[in-house]
Amino acid sequence: MCSAEGSRKEPLATSDTPTGQVPATERVELQVDGVAMVRLLGPQDRLLTTIEREFPAVEVLVRGNEISLTGEGSQVQAARRLVEELVNMVKNGTDLGPVDVASSARILERDGSPSELLGQPILTSRGKAIRPKTMGQRTYVDAIDEHTIVFGIGPAGTGKTYLAMAKAVQALQRKEVTRIILSRPAIEAGERLGFLPGTLTDKIDPYLRPLYDALNEMMDPELVPKLLASGTVEVAPLAYMRGRTLNDSFIVLDEAQNTTPEQMKMFLTRLGFNSKMVVTGDITQVDLPAGASGLQLVTRVLSDIDDIHFARLTSEDVVRHSLVGRIVDAYTKYDAEQQARRFERETRPEQEGANRAERRGRAPQDRQPRTSRRWER
Repeated sequence: MCSAEGSRKEPLATSDTPTGQVPATERVELQVDGVAMVRLLGPQDRLLTTIEREFPAVEVLVRGNEISLTGEGSQVQAARRLVEELVNMVKNGTDLGPVDVASSARILERDGSPSELLGQPILTSRGKAIRPKTMGQRTYVDAIDEHTIVFGIGPAGTGKTYLAMAKAVQALQRKEVTRIILSRPAIEAGERLGFLPGTLTDKIDPYLRPLYDALNEMMDPELVPKLLASGTVEVAPLAYMRGRTLNDSFIVLDEAQNTTPEQMKMFLTRLGFNSKMVVTGDITQVDLPAGASGLQLVTRVLSDIDDIHFARLTSEDVVRHSLVGRIVDAYTKYDAEQQARRFERETRPEQEGANRAERRGRAPQDRQPRTSRRWER
């Protein structure tokens, strides 16, 4: 149980306070019962640090199972709501991380309920619950439930492929489909496929390894080989999809930014009856040697078709190390600056040419145009 034991206001002087005035300070004490504090605060109080980072104007003190919040009134009340939501999530079996705390704070700002939006697991494997951790991920997962084809577009670490595969395993367990098909284009990132050692299968297998790893996390590792052998689960390069019709299947295409427009069209037209497709990719990491990315083109071609949804994830949805989100933002800013410089370089010669043409076509200002004396008479 989490309850407010007391609340009182005290003066608090800040640098923004006008001379002679002090804003009201509020103090709230929360008694947390029935929850291990280490689950709420995290190892080495990491989650407590995240709460303080979200509300820098609030001082948070913990003594035993009592949490004291002191600071500006509205910030204290916001921090109180966050702590109460986190307690509810822990009681419901959610293992909290720093991402959950930050996401919950943003959801509360929009008058949502983090325990309802983020607390619903997709599936549980070996005691680990797989669920959305951000608002963007929840929207993405809901779109998979509601649409036949979903495109998950976003930077690395936003859970595009992981959540899609979790939904695929869930659909197989619920007998909504009879098989799972996972595919990737075999495009090298700065290396040449032909120089890798081994047979064709040996060369292609490393490209598909992330899909196998995710399967082993979500399913019993002893069951996965049997499902692969029976064809219930299939992991194959994109090139093997041509000529097939995929019925009663949950199909996931990963790294779709490395498909050509022709490959994307071929893949999407494999869709059969009672099937779902999820296409994931990051349009900022295209490894194609030349030509347009099929994922970039499809956002314009299919944007107005019903039952097709484009879910766009951002750096706010990154659930890896906190540095990953900042790295994504830094590269996005750099790419925008480079594009602006490129545009300026391309338009400058045209503008200079137009200015020269305008100067050549204008009569001198300091004297009248010449006329022949023959016609002056």
